Amino acid sequence: MSVDKDTVRRIAKLARIALPEERVEPMVRELNGIFDWVQQLNEVDVAGVAPMTSVVEQRLKMRDDVVTDGGNAEAVVANAPLTEDRFFLVPKVVE
Repeated sequence: MSVDKDTVRRIAKLARIALPEERVEPMVRELNGIFDWVQQLNEVDVAGVAPMTSVVEQRLKMRDDVVTDGGNAEAVVANAPLTEDRFFLVPKVVE
């Protein structure tokens, strides 16, 4: 795939980028260079290669799923400025 000056102007217009006329020709060369590089990547044989989410293999640290003492509502609302029946009270913002 290659682009020409008209295509670069159209891309700039669609992207709402102000592209001066003296930058059109260098942009044609840059975009064509990028497309050539992508075409080289398409030629690489990746059969049997597992997809990756990172270039470095990582494993997330797992923790045991255990029940804690989170049911202590009095301790949770102890520092709240306003509470009622172990719930936070907040100013009404919607009429």
